[in-house]
Amino acid sequence: MSRYLGLRRLHGFRGFGRFGGSGRSALIAASVTALSLTTSGCVVVHGEREVFPATTRAEAATALQEFTAAYNKADKAYDSSLDAEYTTGALADIDSARLTAGKANSPDGNARHTPLKLTDAKFTIPKKAGWPRWFLADAAGNKGGDSRWLLVFTRSGLDETWEAAYLTLVAPDVLPEFAVDKDGWAEAVPANAAGLAVPPGELSAAYATYLKEGKAGGDGDAAFAEGPHTSAWRALRTKKSARPGLATQYIDEPMTNGDYAPLALRTEDGGALVFFTTRYFEKQTAAAGASVPTPNKDVLALTTGEIRQTLTMEFVSNEVALNPGDGEVEILGRIQGLTSAKGE
Repeated sequence: MSRYLGLRRLHGFRGFGRFGGSGRSALIAASVTALSLTTSGCVVVHGEREVFPATTRAEAATALQEFTAAYNKADKAYDSSLDAEYTTGALADIDSARLTAGKANSPDGNARHTPLKLTDAKFTIPKKAGWPRWFLADAAGNKGGDSRWLLVFTRSGLDETWEAAYLTLVAPDVLPEFAVDKDGWAEAVPANAAGLAVPPGELSAAYATYLKEGKAGGDGDAAFAEGPHTSAWRALRTKKSARPGLATQYIDEPMTNGDYAPLALRTEDGGALVFFTTRYFEKQTAAAGASVPTPNKDVLALTTGEIRQTLTMEFVSNEVALNPGDGEVEILGRIQGLTSAKGE
């Protein structure tokens, strides 16, 4: 079994510019000393209203190193507790389920473990107010061929650990240039931002609708560009649904709250690169007198109930999309993982 359940299609990438920045202590000092003195003499902190870089490049590099170290420990032992502090959202769901299945099938650990090594790391750090603050890491990996590893790290307080919420693998020549200010800081795009093909906060729902109906729905009926994660994936689903003696149904749902909130960066051309989450259920129902094909041992490890005539599997999927000011949304990369299953 690969490092991720469903490390499927690897797509999209182009490099980043250079980024500058002051030290971590300067950022912290600035964020906590944005003060005003009231007429009563009380000091009021307004740091949550001030616009600051999410972190420094040095701290971002440390966060990536700490994540990688924990990731490798968890993978070697098949122990989700070893990297739980460093993951959240979609990545946490995918990773913990994979490790749970691995532990069930290999109690002594991962005999095929090869440490992940991330090199040539570049960081895109947005300047923003309030929490959560976040940044994008782009690195070369010793797994996944020449694909780049994109990890989005987030945290909701200065004393919290940086956690990886999104992970996608993309080809090294697809991503756009990002809009940056004179100091090299990027721009975070709000979830409700207008002027895009789809507001980032609505992209998860639009994608779920597209997978079901072949169109995004909503105002303007925004379209998704053809590709392996759109038209090709719908075609594969149609083919699977037509198997004689086995009916396969799909239900797609958006995931947008809390740690699953979309995160977007402004691109140089005025569009946005958006990381977002969806989930889907795949229900297999055998014809009368038949049974569902026996799934592999990793699926069985995450399955409750007895598989007789139906098997319902739940997958969490995280995507990265190029969302233009006008035109079609392009899904550049997607990683999904089985998180649970139920037999009946």
